[in-house]
Amino acid sequence: MTRPRLPRLPHWTATLTWKAAVFITVMCCALAAMLGALVHASVTRQMVDQAREKALARLVEVTRAYESGEPVPRFGGVDPPGLPHSLRALAVGGKRGTMVESYRGRPTMWAAGPADGRAIAVRVDYTTSANTITGLDRAIVGSSVLAIGATLLVGAFAVTRITRRLHLTAQVARKISAGDLDARVNDPRTKDPSRPQDEVATVSGALDTMASSLQGKLLSEQRFTADVAHELRTPLTGLTAAAELLPEGRPTELVRDRVRAMRSLTEDLLEISRLDAGSETMDLDVHELAYLAERVVRASATDTEIRVVRDATVETDKRRLERVLGNLVANAHNHGKPPVVLTVDGTVVTVADHGTGYPEYLLDHGPQRFRTDGGSKGHGLGLTIAAGQSAVIGAELRFWNAPGGGAVARLTLPEYAGLVDGTDDGADSAAEHGRTG
Repeated sequence: MTRPRLPRLPHWTATLTWKAAVFITVMCCALAAMLGALVHASVTRQMVDQAREKALARLVEVTRAYESGEPVPRFGGVDPPGLPHSLRALAVGGKRGTMVESYRGRPTMWAAGPADGRAIAVRVDYTTSANTITGLDRAIVGSSVLAIGATLLVGAFAVTRITRRLHLTAQVARKISAGDLDARVNDPRTKDPSRPQDEVATVSGALDTMASSLQGKLLSEQRFTADVAHELRTPLTGLTAAAELLPEGRPTELVRDRVRAMRSLTEDLLEISRLDAGSETMDLDVHELAYLAERVVRASATDTEIRVVRDATVETDKRRLERVLGNLVANAHNHGKPPVVLTVDGTVVTVADHGTGYPEYLLDHGPQRFRTDGGSKGHGLGLTIAAGQSAVIGAELRFWNAPGGGAVARLTLPEYAGLVDGTDDGADSAAEHGRTG
């Protein structure tokens, strides 16, 4: 038997402001109810005691007149009509007592005692006391509502100030995670030691300190990568020239191959350092996406199958887009298994192979430089560059493993703004540019 699912509450009910408002309301209502009950009980007891004393005093007066044979006052008598049955039974049993009961539609305090086997009783109008208690209850409720409203306003103001600071801290944290390492909370409480440091200020200060430390480490890493790549270019140029002077043969080919690999690695490091610095600018133009994909496959000199489901015109940086697609195709051939299929479907380009798929760390955290699956060749720079260049041209690059095996990379390019009602005013110029470029 399945338990019924409870309806989900709106997302705003999980906010700190809403929880604080509920907490303040509940506490105020509980406090108001407790104080109201105490005041009500105290005043009611006082009113009842006063009416009881008055009624008992009249009962003594009536009893004395009855016993002396004098006329009984009009507010009392023996077995008067309207006397509550329980109080009559108590008096007949030889005891005295009092009770508040309605008499002719008005609240009345009765007092009764024994009189020759019957009940002698008096009554005192209790209307004024009852009205006083009713008015007091209304005043308690009204003042409680006003107090709760005022407390809610003050509490909401105080909580909103805290939540606003928390939202600012969260917003800065999201900016930092998105790559804006210059973002800071700059809470004034962390700048002025004389001001009290609350928990929000402590968190804000810790976030700013962490961001500054992270920024310093990343800048040092970027400078180190750029410096190493620049310093390697000079000796590599000499090595390349020297390798060309070596006599032909197998050893010479091995040397030249290693020199080319080192030059490629150096250029990759320089490109990554530029991407890290965020100084890259785009050279936008209009191109046919399928044509650019075909150019990449031809330049790769690999056995890659091209499938064009639906061609599209895109406005992008041709060099950077070709760099992304070239790296995806090269990675599929180097680390996957054939057949490698490149599919163009509108502004979406998919590169799929039939190998063992991407490693778990890449699917969870994205490409990471100098980290590859165990035993794999390469440095992990190809996909890192592809991800960086995709971000520069405003495209989305995603990686996953196909259910039947193999790695899949999907590049989604932005829609071309010049495309209106299925036609492209710059399509002809784009085709001409692409064919002759």
